[in-house]
Amino acid sequence: MNVKQLMWALLWCSAPMMAQDYFPNNEGVKNENHNYRAFTNATIYVSADQVVKNGTLLIQNGKVAGVGKSVNIPANAIVTDLEGKSIYPSFIDIYSDFGVKKPEKASGSGRSPQYQQSREGFYWNDHIMPEKNAITSFSYTDKDAASLRKVGFGVVNTHINDGIARGTGALIALNKHGNDADRVLEDRSAQYFSLDKSVASRQSYPTSLMGSLALLRQMYVDAAWYAQGHVATTDRSLEALNRNKGLVSIFAAEDKGNALRADKIGDANGIQYVILGGGNEFEWIDDIKATEATYILPLNFPDAYDVSNPHQARYVSLHDMRLWNQKPANPKIMADKAIPFAFTLSGLKKKDDFFKNLQKAISYGLSEKEALRALTSRPAEILGMQDKVGSLEQGKWANFLISSGPIFDSGTTLYENWVQGQKHSINTLDVVDIRGEYDLNLNGLTYQLNITGTPAKPKAEVKQDTNKVKSKLNYADNWMHLNLQQGEGDQRKMFRINALASTDGGNLNGSFVDINGKEASFTALKTKAYETKGPDAAKKTIKSITPLTFPNVGYGYSERPKAENFLFKNATVWTGEAAGVLENTDVLVKKGKIVKIGTNLGAGGATVVDATGKHLTAGIVDEHSHIALLSVNEAGQNSSAEVSMEDVVDPEDIDIYRNLAGGVTTMQLLHGSANPIGGRSAIIKLKWGSSADDMIYDNSPKFIKFALGENVKQSNWQSFSRFPQTRMGVEQAFVNYFQQAKEYQALKNSGKPYRKDVEMETLVEIMNGERFISCHSYVQSEINMLMKVADKFGFRVNTFTHILEGYKVADKMAEHGVGGSTFSDWWAYKYEVNDAIPYNAAIMQRQGITVAINSDDAEMSRRLNQEAAKTVKYGGMSEEEAWKMVTINPAKLLHLDHRVGSIKEGKDADLVLWNDHPLSVYAKAEKTLIEGAVYFDLEKDAQQRAAVKKERNDLIQQMLDAKAGGSPTQSPKMAKKEHFHCDSL
Repeated sequence: MNVKQLMWALLWCSAPMMAQDYFPNNEGVKNENHNYRAFTNATIYVSADQVVKNGTLLIQNGKVAGVGKSVNIPANAIVTDLEGKSIYPSFIDIYSDFGVKKPEKASGSGRSPQYQQSREGFYWNDHIMPEKNAITSFSYTDKDAASLRKVGFGVVNTHINDGIARGTGALIALNKHGNDADRVLEDRSAQYFSLDKSVASRQSYPTSLMGSLALLRQMYVDAAWYAQGHVATTDRSLEALNRNKGLVSIFAAEDKGNALRADKIGDANGIQYVILGGGNEFEWIDDIKATEATYILPLNFPDAYDVSNPHQARYVSLHDMRLWNQKPANPKIMADKAIPFAFTLSGLKKKDDFFKNLQKAISYGLSEKEALRALTSRPAEILGMQDKVGSLEQGKWANFLISSGPIFDSGTTLYENWVQGQKHSINTLDVVDIRGEYDLNLNGLTYQLNITGTPAKPKAEVKQDTNKVKSKLNYADNWMHLNLQQGEGDQRKMFRINALASTDGGNLNGSFVDINGKEASFTALKTKAYETKGPDAAKKTIKSITPLTFPNVGYGYSERPKAENFLFKNATVWTGEAAGVLENTDVLVKKGKIVKIGTNLGAGGATVVDATGKHLTAGIVDEHSHIALLSVNEAGQNSSAEVSMEDVVDPEDIDIYRNLAGGVTTMQLLHGSANPIGGRSAIIKLKWGSSADDMIYDNSPKFIKFALGENVKQSNWQSFSRFPQTRMGVEQAFVNYFQQAKEYQALKNSGKPYRKDVEMETLVEIMNGERFISCHSYVQSEINMLMKVADKFGFRVNTFTHILEGYKVADKMAEHGVGGSTFSDWWAYKYEVNDAIPYNAAIMQRQGITVAINSDDAEMSRRLNQEAAKTVKYGGMSEEEAWKMVTINPAKLLHLDHRVGSIKEGKDADLVLWNDHPLSVYAKAEKTLIEGAVYFDLEKDAQQRAAVKKERNDLIQQMLDAKAGGSPTQSPKMAKKEHFHCDSL
């Protein structure tokens, strides 16, 4: 370095000292302290990866001036000897709402929903508020700050915990002695997103999880469009979103499934979210790893259920029992997979539970190094503030903790929390540690006194020989006050004991007063020093962690099913093709496909299944279902073509397993009937134990749900304000939307700039024959109406589902080329179904319509084979044609007949082996295969039932043991999943 450079460096370093204040001081004599403070002889955790034994921490002006074993201490420094004590960086909570005013809940009745935005100059949806800044509503409250400092936090990243796009957060130091100018480390630290609407707005859209996801997608599309300068009006929300592009994006998923959903949105828009998890990431750990995201983990482990009442214990699901047993291992599993994460207090009912739950996570195998990293350097790195906070390296803020020993030990006392070089006392630093074992002599009686707990809050246990003596200990200012009570009546003994702890932590000397008021001196001889027990000691008390299954619920598999090669011998084969039903026939399955059908086939290494006397069919296809969904209706608008049911597939729904037991292998999961134009469908294979993405058909045909009738015009709902209100209005809604789509397509084709609209893109797909309509329908007039609207705009309706008045217009349907998917014999369950007849399916079929029997019901779908059989009774259909109504016909309606729906060489091996005639009420599915993998086996099911019973009993015993050991419990509750129908909201 040359002289000129050296001079500039010196000038730069001395600038803060030379700087002059430009404001008056009206609060008394100004006296800033620039002295050094040195903390010596401590075990200093500079970071999770650097520990200095017998080290010195030197601070000045709120910053770390030096740290190490040989730090030069200036002569004027204030020195504190911390021999035997530890120093750690203060913790950082990256997901907080500290000091930010909570939004007030919007007033108004749910009977009068708000459909339009309430703000001028902002985004069209009130729940998108990226223009909000936490700093503008921030107000420091030391009472709240003290509760955070008490559990080791020195910095929090706070935000407005409201809305879908929530705006920016602020990084705040919890320094009682400073002012906001000092405390605010960064006023735009990150931007926040969630899937929850704002409580401050009554705008109805979105009403569902899939609606929130669709809104976020459209928001990003609109922001990109706005950035191109094509919009004449000002949108402060989109301006803010674009301005905040460079900030860290934190997404409150709070569940493993939502984490994957959020990550998809991020990937589509070039954003890597930092994801607030739900603590259940371990259940889908490989998928979580694949997001490549950093996670923020809550430490809100569930309490054991109080299962002492056998009747009440039945209400607790096996999954909830497992979560109690497994969740504390989540951080350890994340660390083992090298998934980066930080911890947060968010989700904890009581901040005081933080250390207890953190120690529990460590006892489940999380290393103390990873725990410290997750509380210090990791959150700092996430926010890009690692040069200022997160460790005790020179030049960083002097945010540190002084403790009696290892910070995560249950017996450690936290003495002080220094923030920006300012001391905040938690417990007295000079407290004498009196823990240990003593022989206590009082009036000739000898007692064994065992003092445990922490140095600042010790606990006493007193025994005489092996008998426990009632005692109460108070310890303050190094004075011990111990009361003993023993015996009853004339044999009763009482002692009130006072002793001042000696600084060497040895014997206890003091005085006592007995039950008669006699005062005397005593000495308690220390026989054994207290042994610090780290978190690892808790491992000895942990019961075995329940093994993970796929999915991690009852009847989940220890391994995901894999395709196998099978030869089914001598079966009665229902081909569903021109060959009809073949007796004593073999079917060979290899690599997930049906490769050969015939007699006396060679196995070629395949597993041979003796199917003599049994029936082999294609898997049942349900054209209309709502199982395995997390929500079913987006009711906030009269068109929701932008939402997708693929976003909300629930692969853990036990109804998947139950349907496999009923021989069902493929389903179309439809949006509900809340609006004329519903959401896009999900067509899935019931691959129990797979992820949602793996269940969805590859190259899946594109479908969408339309609806007509009472539900659409809200005849039976509380809300009466949304268009349409009449059947005439329903028709006009279709015409209006398709006219908009026609104009949208013309603009798109013109080559002029246009704003991409996901809703309009979907309707254009319909007009271009790229997306197919399944329409909820009942009344003949409306069925005719929609076909005429389709003719007007040049497309065809694919399927009328329900279609209970289809028999009245079957000729018109055949002319239009639309299929019918109907119930076998449901009628009169609401007014518009009064004309339904059980001959409906047969009449439509005789007109040349492709007809399927659907369920629209989680219970009926398990017995669609029996529903198909009813068409033999009602309408005189042949057994083969009846069977086609739940196999090849729905496959045709779903444009999947080239893959499934019949037994044909080259098709997917989606097969069911029945122990009886498949249309019989006595028939049971013995094996259900999808692509050659066994997803249901009747013999294995019996084993599963026994395993579930045993596992429940084991977990119940663990919970009873936990309760007996003093662990907190919660009341049993039933986690009952709603069975969705078309009108479920």
